[in-house]
Amino acid sequence: MQDGAVDPGFDSRVDPRVEVGIEGGVARVTIHNERRLNILNSGLMEELATALGRLSRDETVRAAVLTGAGERAFIGGADIDEMAQLDRTSARAFISRLHRCCEAVREAPFPVIARIAGYTLGAGLEIAAACDLRVAAETAVFGMPEVKVGIPSVIEAALLPALIGWGRTRRLLLLGEMVTAAEALAWGLVEMVVPAQSLDAAVESWISSILHAGPRAIRLQKALIRRWEDLPLSEAVRAGIDAFEEAWETDEPNRMMKEFQTRRKR
Repeated sequence: MQDGAVDPGFDSRVDPRVEVGIEGGVARVTIHNERRLNILNSGLMEELATALGRLSRDETVRAAVLTGAGERAFIGGADIDEMAQLDRTSARAFISRLHRCCEAVREAPFPVIARIAGYTLGAGLEIAAACDLRVAAETAVFGMPEVKVGIPSVIEAALLPALIGWGRTRRLLLLGEMVTAAEALAWGLVEMVVPAQSLDAAVESWISSILHAGPRAIRLQKALIRRWEDLPLSEAVRAGIDAFEEAWETDEPNRMMKEFQTRRKR
C-alpha cells in the first residue's frame, strides 16, 4: 500500500467500516461505527482481523495506531443486538471472530498502540488489552459488564490479571464495575492518561520513539515479549539469548551503534 493511501478494500463512504491508512511507515486503523459507540458486529470483526492481517504482511509497516471514530468511544463493546440472536453454535463462531481480532493485534510483528477516547467496554477492553501500548484521554471509561447481560467475560480478558492483578480483574469481571481513566492508570490498565486535546500528541510521541529505534530491533523485541508471556522464566531468558544473536543477521546493530558512537564524540 502506498504511503498516505487509504486501503482500497474499504469504502470510506459507508458505515460501519474499518478504515486503514499508511503514512511514513505508520498504519492508522479506525473503527467507524460512531453512531453506535463503535461497537463491533461480526462484519466489523471480520474487517478488522483482515485489515490487521494484511498490515502484518507489509514489511514497511513499523507501527500501528488503533482507535475508534469520534471521541465518545474507543470500542463500546460487541453488538448486543446480534448476540441476543445467538444459539450455542453461533455463539462459538461469534466469540471466535472477536478472538481473531485480538489475536491479530497480538501477532502483528510491529507495536500496536491503542488510542483510547471515551467508552472502552467488553470487547473494546479486550482489544485494548491485546495492544502493546495504551494511551487514554482522561475522560475515558473502562469496564467489563458482560455478566450484567448474562454472559462471562472471556477470550483476551485472560490478559487482564497480568496487567492489573487478580483482585482487580475479579472486580471488573464479577462486579461489572466501570473505572475511570485515572483508576485505569493507577491499576496499570493503561500506560498514560492525558487531557483529551493532548491525546494525539501523546500517540505521536510514542510513534516518534518507535520510528527512531531500529526497525528490526523493534520487531525482534515485540516477538520476544510475546514469547516471554508464554514461557517459564528460565526458558524466557534463553529465548532472549537467541533473539540477541538473531539481531546480528543484518547490519542494523553495527550500523546503529556506529552512528551512536559518532554522535557521542561530537
